[in-house]
Amino acid sequence: MKKLQAPARPGVVSVVVVNFRGADDTIECVTRLSEVDWPADRLDVVVVENGSGDDSPARLAAAFAGLASVRVIESAENLGFAGGSNLGASHAVGEFVAFLNNDAKPAPGWIREALGQFDVSPAVAAVASKVLDWEGRAVDFVGGGLTWFGMGYKVDENQPDDERFAAPRDLLYGTGSALFVRASVFAELGGFDERYFMFYEDVDLGWRLNLLGHRVRFAPGSVVYHRHHGSMRSFGPYRESFLLERNALATLYKNLSDENLARFLPGAMALLARRAVVKGELDSTAFDIRRFDGADDEFDPTVPVSKEALAGVYALDQFVEELESLRASRDELQAARRRTDGELFRLFGEMIHPLFGGPGFLTGFRTIVEAFEIEAVTERRRILVITGDALGEKMAGPGLRAWKISEALSAEHDVRLVTWNAAKRLSDRFEVAHVQLQNERQMAVHERWADVIFFQGYALHHFTTLQKSQKIVVADVYDPMHLEQLEQGREFGTERWTNIVRSATEVLNQQLARADFLLCASERQRLFWLGQLAALGRINPANYAADDSLEQLIAIAPFGLDSTPPRHTRKAIRGIVPGIGENDKLVIWGGGIYNWFDTLTLVRAIGRLAETHDDVRLFFMGVAHPNPDVPEMAVVQQTRQLAAELGLTGENVFFNDSWVDLDDRQNYLLEADAGVSTHYDHIETTFSFRTRILDYLWAGLPIVTTGGDSFGDLIEKEGLGVAVPERDVQALADALERMLYDAPEAAAAREAVARVREDFTWERTLAPLVEFCRDPRPAADRATGTLEAPSALPGQSAAAAAAKRGRPASAEEKFQAISTRRHGIRRDLALAGHYLKHGGLGSLGTKVRSRLAHRKAGQA
Repeated sequence: MKKLQAPARPGVVSVVVVNFRGADDTIECVTRLSEVDWPADRLDVVVVENGSGDDSPARLAAAFAGLASVRVIESAENLGFAGGSNLGASHAVGEFVAFLNNDAKPAPGWIREALGQFDVSPAVAAVASKVLDWEGRAVDFVGGGLTWFGMGYKVDENQPDDERFAAPRDLLYGTGSALFVRASVFAELGGFDERYFMFYEDVDLGWRLNLLGHRVRFAPGSVVYHRHHGSMRSFGPYRESFLLERNALATLYKNLSDENLARFLPGAMALLARRAVVKGELDSTAFDIRRFDGADDEFDPTVPVSKEALAGVYALDQFVEELESLRASRDELQAARRRTDGELFRLFGEMIHPLFGGPGFLTGFRTIVEAFEIEAVTERRRILVITGDALGEKMAGPGLRAWKISEALSAEHDVRLVTWNAAKRLSDRFEVAHVQLQNERQMAVHERWADVIFFQGYALHHFTTLQKSQKIVVADVYDPMHLEQLEQGREFGTERWTNIVRSATEVLNQQLARADFLLCASERQRLFWLGQLAALGRINPANYAADDSLEQLIAIAPFGLDSTPPRHTRKAIRGIVPGIGENDKLVIWGGGIYNWFDTLTLVRAIGRLAETHDDVRLFFMGVAHPNPDVPEMAVVQQTRQLAAELGLTGENVFFNDSWVDLDDRQNYLLEADAGVSTHYDHIETTFSFRTRILDYLWAGLPIVTTGGDSFGDLIEKEGLGVAVPERDVQALADALERMLYDAPEAAAAREAVARVREDFTWERTLAPLVEFCRDPRPAADRATGTLEAPSALPGQSAAAAAAKRGRPASAEEKFQAISTRRHGIRRDLALAGHYLKHGGLGSLGTKVRSRLAHRKAGQA
């Protein structure tokens, strides 16, 4: 595919209008462009006279004579919409190229509203206008769908235009009748595929853009009115069918992954044959030898066939004719792809859409879909993400993690993020909803909607609806709450402290006993949770036989950081906070102050360092937690009091009494010289995962921290900064001095941070969860019915638990106890059913071979 020259006049929009035997429409269309609310000196109009073979060239030249902003480009032959548009784009001079049908009229805000959507993100490469009928009442285009067999269709066509179509959103493609594209990107992609001539070239362009990591946006305020003439009818409807059939196959072939192409393309070819037979009203059994009756006409070598039927056959043959060049395009595109099919399927709309009727066709359609297992590949699941944290401009770790998880999963699934706390932040990628705490009726609505339920914190404890749910459940235990309570509850006295820790432990045990899949934050945590799972009976033969690594039960998915580097957009601390100057050495504490953190040693170390370096400054970025359910802890006041007693408040130590907005935190971080996190060396530390350190990695800061946790080990191993012993004021002061005042050592730490932070992007950390949700399944012990009731104590059978509760065991419990002792046949049959259902014969065969190998090894 040829490369087009990229224009380079910033702020200029080039409008390309292709004319083919429609001079009256073209002249009216271009005339209407003068009414658009856009500066004339930033408007460039290119009219392509596309080999009309009539008086169009003369009429267009006369109509636009003397208009400096309008140029007419002539083609000696009809290049089709794709070729004509590319010819116009190659002569355009604007930063943006807008393609506008010649039988359309733009509303005054057409250009301005469209360009506003390019500002949403640098990744936005194309913007689709809202297209209405000529009177502006009914929808022509507000979004497009794409079937699994490659044919596009307009969503909500002919519906009345109303508030349903008033929100911007991402699309797979825009209609070529009113589409804006960044000229540089359009040129880089080679423009529209000219092999298409017309039909689906806009679908193909949008799919390619998305595949390469760009975005296509719908701009509801950018309105165009379209007058349809049905010009293809003059060439015969079978020619339109030919182009649609051929181009649909080409679109599939170029853009699908190898795995999905192997499934979709044979099905699409089979469906093409069925569609051709049905359209032509043919009897495909006519040549079956069982129908031979010896009549004279049986030996006639010809049979009348409609052109509609032949259109499909010819289209398939021409697809074969183009395969060599299509293969080259496919290889280039697939080598450069940045997004998976699964990520893009969410933009396809209703993929299992026949687009054609008739009993014979629909029966064949369903048969093909089932035979090639199309629906299983294209199905988008409904995933409910539940958090108890506040969702807004200010978000703490749990809320941010739930938000990022929702973003990651929404690429391939329909996601609904629910909180019983404040919900003041919305997303155009997933739903955000609020429920009242312990309101079972409200939560039941979401539970019924979901296929998979993901939760963190106390969700399962607060809602009986979730406890009773039979949906697939994922528990996020990246935060060992019971270990935190060992520190947080210390100040409440022994009795209350004991109850708090016991309660948190019971809440977590309930989650561990129920979940089909669990996430933790580190290898240390995983080993810890495996011990607790073992105590609850979850490390059992069923789960072990399904996966002897137990990674299908619990996987590591730590907190992550944005893959997009932070940008400094405003002054936040230096010269803004009184007492902190442009040239001071700034140490930042990047989150809240909690009882398990050792801020007292930190304040003392800053005081000691200030004795020799009076320009050192410590800034606590957040004191008041954004979640109102999290109270201020005793250590906050202790820290303030110590800083005041040492005369450091407002001189060397500064407190931000609120909480920094999520989208503003980079401005604080990027003004710092180093990030710090200090804590006590106790059991909470051993299994913690300090999420604030990820922000330091994101901002490229050298890190000073207390050793003893997984990040302390990483910092020492990779040279990201310095890890010091707990409560050691001098060691901490020395480490801060090295990172602030030793330029070579600080530079080496920054280099190491830049290298290591790539391992902690959200795309990498959440990969196990994304993979699980592509094929979610119940845990093997739940699927086979061998999971004991959560009411049973660790190591206790359901029958024994019932006896201890003061009642006799039920017949079912007695049978389970017997079958546990004789577990072989019953459990193996259940497991076999589980493997067949979820993995097929291949999976079952693998497990059988593994079992035999283990037995043979045991007998040796």
